[in-house]
Amino acid sequence: MNEVLRLHFQSADWLHLLLHYLSLSLISLGGAIATAPDMHRFLVDEQHWLTDTQFSSSIAIAQAAPGPNILFVALIGWNIGLNAGTTPTGLFAALLCIGGMLLPSTITTYAATRWVHRNQDLRGVRAFKQGMAPVVVGLVLATGWILASSHAQAWRDWPLWALTAGTVVLILKTRIHILWLLGAGALLGWFGLT
Repeated sequence: MNEVLRLHFQSADWLHLLLHYLSLSLISLGGAIATAPDMHRFLVDEQHWLTDTQFSSSIAIAQAAPGPNILFVALIGWNIGLNAGTTPTGLFAALLCIGGMLLPSTITTYAATRWVHRNQDLRGVRAFKQGMAPVVVGLVLATGWILASSHAQAWRDWPLWALTAGTVVLILKTRIHILWLLGAGALLGWFGLT
């Protein structure tokens, strides 16, 4: 993450950032990672608050770290804050983004699960649950596409693409635990083979 932007944030910009994350929270059906394409569109393409490299690196670092999947939202906020000022600004932006992402979805999930539990035998509830599966898969695939297409010269990364395809086949066709595959990928990266 060597590219750093210098931003001049006003109160309206912070409010705009919070409102965007509050709205993303309500559509985070496959988890926060499923909203990454819209985050990229808003933060990188429209507002220019992050570079493409900062965005992709934030997701990669947070996904490699132990802990919940949503950590990348805080890291994206941290980078926006650092681009806008100093470390305290980075902490403020991280809390703003993670709070905006967690608050509406947490309240909605709590209320919805209580309602679904009380009405689990209704045809509409069963249909909704079955209909959401393809939506979640589509959102996660869109996230993968955004992250994969951030490489300017993807054809040069053919070993990485081959490794990805091989890993997908192994996950689908064998019972090898995914942590072994992640470890193998880390070793290949460590030795510079991908």
